[in-house]
Amino acid sequence: MLVLYETPGGFALFNVLDEAKVRNVDDLHKSFESPKEAQKVVALKKFVPFEDATEAVAAAASVIEGKVGKSLKKVLKKCEDKLGVADAKLGAAIKEKLSIDCVYDSSINELLRGIRNQAESFLETGDQMKSMRLGLA
Repeated sequence: MLVLYETPGGFALFNVLDEAKVRNVDDLHKSFESPKEAQKVVALKKFVPFEDATEAVAAAASVIEGKVGKSLKKVLKKCEDKLGVADAKLGAAIKEKLSIDCVYDSSINELLRGIRNQAESFLETGDQMKSMRLGLA
């Protein structure tokens, strides 16, 4: 299974390495207490940065509206695994447009919370991510 993670700087896809841990929602947060522990649960497969702030804003708007924009299509090209997403409406749009089965439940939300907690250790984008956050604020 893959998980889609949206950042101010781009879209990331993570491989879920241990689906059994993901199903145990109550204890999943323990797997993200450190970068080393988190890397036993998920691994970054792909990160596609946005070209500029205009693309970032357009991508964010599409995701909020539950639509599949150009940037997201580019990231999900050749995706054949099940995909964990944060929003049911977005998952339905991905299923309809790209025929990718999507999962959106409490375990995915907890997994995304863990990824967000350790995002800097996975993405290693340095000051670029901070700049994008500030630029989109």
